[in-house]
Amino acid sequence: MSQPSNIAVLLPCYNEEPCIAGVVTAFRQSLPEAVVYVYDNNSRDKTAQAAQDAGAIVRKETYQGKGNVVRRMFSDIEAGIYVIADGDGTYDASAAPELIRKLIEENLDMVVASRMETESNAYRHGHKLGNYCLTGMVKYLFGFGFTDILSGYRVLSRRYVKSFPIASSGFEIETEMSVHALQLRLPVAEISTHYGVRLKESPSKLNTYRDGFRVLMTIFSLMASERPRLLFGTIAAGFAMVSVVMAIPLLVTWIQTGLVPRFPTAIFCVGTMLLAAMVLGFGWLLHVVTRGRVETKRLAYLVQQAVFHDTVKS
Repeated sequence: MSQPSNIAVLLPCYNEEPCIAGVVTAFRQSLPEAVVYVYDNNSRDKTAQAAQDAGAIVRKETYQGKGNVVRRMFSDIEAGIYVIADGDGTYDASAAPELIRKLIEENLDMVVASRMETESNAYRHGHKLGNYCLTGMVKYLFGFGFTDILSGYRVLSRRYVKSFPIASSGFEIETEMSVHALQLRLPVAEISTHYGVRLKESPSKLNTYRDGFRVLMTIFSLMASERPRLLFGTIAAGFAMVSVVMAIPLLVTWIQTGLVPRFPTAIFCVGTMLLAAMVLGFGWLLHVVTRGRVETKRLAYLVQQAVFHDTVKS
């Protein structure tokens, strides 16, 4: 097996011909010791040629979607430290050494470059509010950890990259990366970095509503698989509340008259309460299964050798 290089810069790209050469050049200047990889995701322009001319190693991923590209990159590339960013020129490549320094000095597995606008129109309309809401939801469900879960600019340890079971196929990959780190309680941090405006010649591939909905569904899916006790406990509490509210008038009538005149309602209340108990039991059963899955993920993480200290010093 080949020895990992010190630092690998990973740039997933789709139709980024106007920007990619500048991004590759910026990272090569910021991290002259790093190897820059560009993975072309079926671009219809000359993204691959522009990246290669700028000095990047260019490879191709035919399955469409950023999550598919990241999965391929994490599988293929051997390194001690991974820097992943978008190829649209909005992220500050000069911040990479600081991000790496924090990863090494604090022995972390992930450092997220949280985005700080340098221009008022850096974020598209609605993106800032959507990011705030989604980040708050993840923070509530999985614990404090990040203020910008959708940032595509991160520095990762080899341990994290080689033990992360990616399931996402699209732009929800950042959410999955964040939740995976929070679930395993991995050491993580954030550093604020400048976030710029895309070139007019390179429009965003992110659809505000479609991809926002996909991220939201990813959060609920992760909640069902990673926090089932909370999800199904909430649903069970809802059923139980409906049963109690509808049963109160029946109970009052029974106390006053000794009769239950609305027998179908009584049956409905009993059935709803039994359903609540079943949902709660199902949630606890899934909780036990989830604990086993988390332990397996943790073992997969521990199997990986923490090599980034040695590779950077060598």
